[in-house]
Amino acid sequence: MSLATSTYRSRLRPADILRVGALGLRTRRLRTGLSTLGVAIGIAAMVGVLGLSASSREELQTRIRALGTNLLEVQAGQGFGRGDQTLPAEAVQMVGRIGPVTAVSSIATVDATVRRTDAISEGINGGITVFAADSGLLTTLNATLADGTWLDGATSTYPAVVLGSIAAQTLGIVDVADQLRVRIGDDWFAVIGILNPVAAAEGLDRGAIIGIGAAQTYVVGDDIAPERIYVRTEEGAIDTVRAVLPPTVNPQTPEEVEATRPSDALAAEDAASTAFTSLFLGLGAVALLVGGIGIANVMVIAVIERRSEIGLRRALGATKAHIRRQFLTEAVMLAGAGGVVGVGLGAGVTALYASAKHWKVVVPPIAIGGGLVAALAIGAIAGLYPAARAARLPPTEALRGN
Repeated sequence: MSLATSTYRSRLRPADILRVGALGLRTRRLRTGLSTLGVAIGIAAMVGVLGLSASSREELQTRIRALGTNLLEVQAGQGFGRGDQTLPAEAVQMVGRIGPVTAVSSIATVDATVRRTDAISEGINGGITVFAADSGLLTTLNATLADGTWLDGATSTYPAVVLGSIAAQTLGIVDVADQLRVRIGDDWFAVIGILNPVAAAEGLDRGAIIGIGAAQTYVVGDDIAPERIYVRTEEGAIDTVRAVLPPTVNPQTPEEVEATRPSDALAAEDAASTAFTSLFLGLGAVALLVGGIGIANVMVIAVIERRSEIGLRRALGATKAHIRRQFLTEAVMLAGAGGVVGVGLGAGVTALYASAKHWKVVVPPIAIGGGLVAALAIGAIAGLYPAARAARLPPTEALRGN
């Protein structure tokens, strides 16, 4: 009779590894929480930076789309020789003759105050600037009205005013239904419209816009020369028109005329935002590295404290590979928990800040996925040495250690 001999090979299934790894974390909750927090801060910083950058960029792109890349602004440069920094009176007509130009309009600042009643001192203007503009300004700037109507051929010569969005709030005017009037200079002007926020023209939101004819008749008493000219061109002709604008506006000294594209400033702001994003991402990566070092430190301490557990498991048949997987799993789960918390924190901060700024909330999928992957990767790297150290402990030495 022959005796069949068999050897029992210890096995540790994936579910067993996860259960054993989770047990090690649950028995040391304070240490686990603090280590998780270190990783969470790093991941939150990275997700928050990417989210805020994406939200800011979306806001800039929205403003650029609102402006249009085919809008040009012309104004007198320094040393133009006209102390008030105005352009020639015939400049608008000359620019309008350029072939690819589809719309042109001008605006000038008027030295007058805006008051809700004549009982208010003229020195108190609430920060509202009076502008004289032609009837084509609304179309040229792609601006829209929140209420009422814009200046036309008739109202441009009569005492009528359109208020910018902030100017209307300052004066406490929300609509034009009651046919309200405001005092501009020494005359009453009927409020016929309120603008939505305008990104294309600096200061227009805080302005009170009246027609050039009305400004000359009721406020200035003299001709008004344009200070800024806005030009809308055909798509693809922006560079060509930009090059010929200075000699068209002032043939004698074209170098003293500035022709700029408002969207260029926003594009430069977008580029600067991208540079700062890289910097803050680097700081987030440093924070994540510190969190990974913290996990490695915690796991090394755990190996030292659990020498008897390691020895007992080895004595009961656990292999070196089992011990290594157990501690590596603990490190990965620890970092993974920090990654989940960090992604939530980063997305939450992005949502709060973007909402406060009235931006569209954008959290790129790569920020969420990349944050989780980065956390798991840093956990795996941080757990390699502690896991290898635990696996190398001889069972007898481990049992004697405690």
